[in-house]
Amino acid sequence: MSELLAGPIADRHAALGATFAEFGGWNMPVSYAGTVAEHTAVREAVAIFDVSHLGKALVSGPGAAEFVNSTLTNDLRKIAPGKAQYTLCCNEGGGVVDDLIAYLVGDDEVFLVPNAANTATVVAKLKEVAPEGVSVVDQHREFAVFAVQGPRSPEVLAGLGLPADIEYMAFADAELSTADGPKPVRVCRTGYTGERGYEVLPRWDDAGAVFDTLYEAVAAAGGQAAGLGARDTLRTEMGYALHGHELSPEISPGQARSSWAVGWDKPSFFGRDALLAEKENGPARRLYGLKAVGRGVPRAGCAVRLGDTVIGECTSGTFSPTLKQGIALALLDTASGVKKGGEVVIDVRGRDLPCEVVIPPFVPSHV
Repeated sequence: MSELLAGPIADRHAALGATFAEFGGWNMPVSYAGTVAEHTAVREAVAIFDVSHLGKALVSGPGAAEFVNSTLTNDLRKIAPGKAQYTLCCNEGGGVVDDLIAYLVGDDEVFLVPNAANTATVVAKLKEVAPEGVSVVDQHREFAVFAVQGPRSPEVLAGLGLPADIEYMAFADAELSTADGPKPVRVCRTGYTGERGYEVLPRWDDAGAVFDTLYEAVAAAGGQAAGLGARDTLRTEMGYALHGHELSPEISPGQARSSWAVGWDKPSFFGRDALLAEKENGPARRLYGLKAVGRGVPRAGCAVRLGDTVIGECTSGTFSPTLKQGIALALLDTASGVKKGGEVVIDVRGRDLPCEVVIPPFVPSHV
């Protein structure tokens, strides 16, 4: 087994008392004060996540934006420079190689943020078909990423002189004053929690100084550091897909309810023919939310039954700190006739857990 990669501020996490675990090949902080407390801080106040493990790649050169638009699913022509867009990199069978955020800097520059474990694959796939003059560069360890999330996040950023009053999915380049001097950062109003929030991207070598400054402001606003545990419960409550769970090379956007991120009218993108065929015929399975009726916590991999028939399995499952009940995301066979408001049963270690079928999110979004 290869050695786990470390982010740029592992010492800060250790000093804050973090527990660690492997995620995407990286040694990541899972929690500090406890997942429920960190989850609640995001929903009610503010918290900061270190997600520097996320990939970064730069596509540049004449026609770079049009090239990206001809490969990834969403339509970059729908946004203007200074905006970011959720998009998918698919394989020829229509499965999802990765989901990522594309920052449109200009016609000749697109900055991509893929998932950690898939960065090299996405970069290689784009490089293989890039036209002459367009370069695709892996910048995985050139930038850090800190997510400041929660209803008090605007006041945290504004208090530091960072752009807080920007539209959802807009980004701006700015300068953050730190104890180590001014540091350039890119700020995007996005996140993975369902709350108002921002992702702040400094240079990798500036990560320590930037984190210290952000963390101090978050703590002053009644917030705290949060780890992967809270990140997972927050995104599950919102029904946000996690690659390797709700999305994978074997799971299409249509199955994962991510068809909104496909530019169906575009003449080309990876997997277009397969996705159009599935759209016409309808997906064989579809993602639903399952809300436990009784006590019990579903987990990924648990079988889902309608009567005595297995109709799918949970892709994610957790205890919802907001609802105080078990919730799950599950891919269910469309031929089963299951629909919103129906009831199914999850097999949790041999015990039946009745659940209501819902369409995510489980809790309201405040982005």
